[in-house]
Amino acid sequence: MGPLTARLLMERGQPKSDRLGKIRCLDLSGMELLSEHLDPKLLRRLTQLQELDLSNNQLETLPANLGLSHLRILRCANNQLEDIIALCQFPKLEELSLEGNPFLTVNDNLKVSFLLPNLRKINGKDASSTYTQVENLNRELTNRVTAHWEKFMGALGPEEKTEKVQADFVRSAIRHVHYGPESLSEFTQWRVQMISEELAASGGTRACDAGISETPQGVAAASRPRVRLAAMKRLESSPLNLSPIKRMCASLPAKVEGSQPGLQMEPLHFLQCHSRNNSPQDLTTQLWACAFEPAWEEGHSGSTSQTVATCGGEAVCVIDCQTGIVLHKYKAPGEEFFSVAWTALMVVTQAGHKKRWSVLAAAGLRGQVRLLHVRAGFCCGVIRAHKKAIATLCFSPTHETHLFTASYDKRIILWDIGVPNQDYEFRASQLLILDSTSIPLRLCPVASCPDTHLLAGCEGGCCCWDVRLDQPQKRRGCEVQFIFSEDSKASTRRVDGLAFVNDDVVASKGSNPGTICLWSWSQTWLHRGSKSSVAVVVLAQLQWSPTELAYFSLSTCSDQGMVLCGDEEGSVWIYDVRNILKQPSPPPAAPQAPTQILKWPQPRAGGQPVTKTMVNMVVANAAFTYLTALTDSNIVAIWKRC
Repeated sequence: MGPLTARLLMERGQPKSDRLGKIRCLDLSGMELLSEHLDPKLLRRLTQLQELDLSNNQLETLPANLGLSHLRILRCANNQLEDIIALCQFPKLEELSLEGNPFLTVNDNLKVSFLLPNLRKINGKDASSTYTQVENLNRELTNRVTAHWEKFMGALGPEEKTEKVQADFVRSAIRHVHYGPESLSEFTQWRVQMISEELAASGGTRACDAGISETPQGVAAASRPRVRLAAMKRLESSPLNLSPIKRMCASLPAKVEGSQPGLQMEPLHFLQCHSRNNSPQDLTTQLWACAFEPAWEEGHSGSTSQTVATCGGEAVCVIDCQTGIVLHKYKAPGEEFFSVAWTALMVVTQAGHKKRWSVLAAAGLRGQVRLLHVRAGFCCGVIRAHKKAIATLCFSPTHETHLFTASYDKRIILWDIGVPNQDYEFRASQLLILDSTSIPLRLCPVASCPDTHLLAGCEGGCCCWDVRLDQPQKRRGCEVQFIFSEDSKASTRRVDGLAFVNDDVVASKGSNPGTICLWSWSQTWLHRGSKSSVAVVVLAQLQWSPTELAYFSLSTCSDQGMVLCGDEEGSVWIYDVRNILKQPSPPPAAPQAPTQILKWPQPRAGGQPVTKTMVNMVVANAAFTYLTALTDSNIVAIWKRC
């Protein structure tokens, strides 16, 4: 989309007119507009505009001088807005739509209510309750800042009351005045800064009135770019808590196809622990990723973890598979979690003792990585990793502090999260940026050389990067693309499943419909030479669902030689590939059937059977004693090996 023109505005405006000054309604939705396309000189000519639709574009900001003083309705849904301060230029705004802007949070809704006193609806809902909440917060913050002023100034001598002291007071107020839940800390600190600046400027004679009937004088100062969350060390979500189980009644044991001795599985627990507002009627929240906690306890060699982390919607849950108890639940309002990953760090206590504890990383729609100290029960770090959503993340198997994040911005970034200090604070640093030509969906460090190469399943195929840290270039493009078919269209097909079965064999899904491909990393790499693309050396094909739907993630249980994948009917496909891997090449002509298929057992929710669901991800622990499946219908299904 190029710059807007007067002719284009007249074509898309109502009523039809040859003068911009007569247009009252203007629809600019779905035009791929960027922020720089909104020319203030042109838009200021819309002197009578009352309704403007900017939804479904690519706007990151709104110009601060559009001059639309009569605007009553503004639609900005499905953009990339990062801040809403510029909305204060529309004092008559009554209706506002901001859905689908992943970087805006509940804090921004509160800011909107503060800045726009005439607002009646926000995102289609009555704004009165938000207005009341803002008013109460504002009143309490004003009282607390005023009390802090009296305490701060009372400790100073007359000669110290200078402009520098006033600046010191503002910094002190921001640091010490707190009120309300942590999830609203961005809004409350924003207001504390405005209140303290006005109070200091007036010499303590007045602070902002607790009401919000007028646009505050501090808005101009607050219109500076928002401080990044990582820099603020903002822990913006509620702490991990013991959550009551939302258990569903399982039916009789599932029918199992192709079962063999030693792999008898029974359905054990069905949980709705990710329900929005803890509603048992929620069967729509999509669950995307799960991972078992590393079994690292000393004195328990050969033990395996039965604790699994699951994510979906605005929650991350940590579940004991044996009992079905939700040990912890972490919620981030406004977030949608897509991925979780565990690491185990060695920390030194204040007494000088070494202690090992698990850290869970979680990320999703808002492009942030949250580092959760599960045992202690709180979020101890937030990394603003990407400007767009994070599709997946994983820790390096050899460096416990190295974390890869893959985003819809077509970048993979390697971070060193570091070891937390005595206050459990992390200071992450960026090590590498890997550019992709398409969105990376799955990450997989190469099993035999994890410090050298990283594989990624992407929307455009399977790619590989050099991740050696001793190389000077810290931003790199794809080194090799792997080809699964001679057909040029099929060769660039989405790869949405990727995992190593052992040190050499890779399982991948998506390149050929209805099959899972097993291929050799070492043999493929041997044939690479200096080529930028190379055909994989296929060892076998596994028969899978013929569905055209995507994003069913496969996993492997390398200790047991297993490959796992869900499907669109709620089934779990299990492949014991140990015998296949022993077969000499060439590979079998026909795809190999699964060892068994666990059929969906149709649990009951609200008195009704859940008869059909999609299983987005299946993961088993190392000993294959527990298997966890996540669904599109807000159900965590846990199976136990008999």
